[in-house]
Amino acid sequence: MSERENAPTSPHPTQQGSGSDGGLKRSNVGGMAEKLSDDQKALIGAPNFAVIATINPDGQPQLSPVWCKLDGDDVLVSTVEGRRKHLNMERDNRVTIVVQPADAPYKYVEIRGTASMSREGGRELIDGLANAYMGADRYPADDGTDNVRVVVRVTPRRVVSMGI
Repeated sequence: MSERENAPTSPHPTQQGSGSDGGLKRSNVGGMAEKLSDDQKALIGAPNFAVIATINPDGQPQLSPVWCKLDGDDVLVSTVEGRRKHLNMERDNRVTIVVQPADAPYKYVEIRGTASMSREGGRELIDGLANAYMGADRYPADDGTDNVRVVVRVTPRRVVSMGI
């Protein structure tokens, strides 16, 4: 498989995979924000489903399928206040997002990072995502509810990709 690595954006080394890890590409930048490559941005920016992992209070992972979009190198996800992933991120803001196209199961990008949340733009984000993923002008599942939409902004700290 052909793979593409982020160009190093910090003095920290970039590790390239060897035969024992299947040629996986990793960027290791410690606590600094990581830049996404153009190919990684294209995968995340297309309407591909993603999975976000948060950490439950008992330490177990909690995963949710989500829609996402890019804002620079940050990944934006929508959720509702009070949902498990929202509560988990309030307590511990470490998250991982994996984006994998349905038609290319051996191609993916994994973003490990930190999440910040804001109510500002919550409704606009979910409606924009509904347009990108469903072709709808408005996200219909919130109609008639008292859901408070939240923008989750994930800043990449480490990026791992395959097939990109």
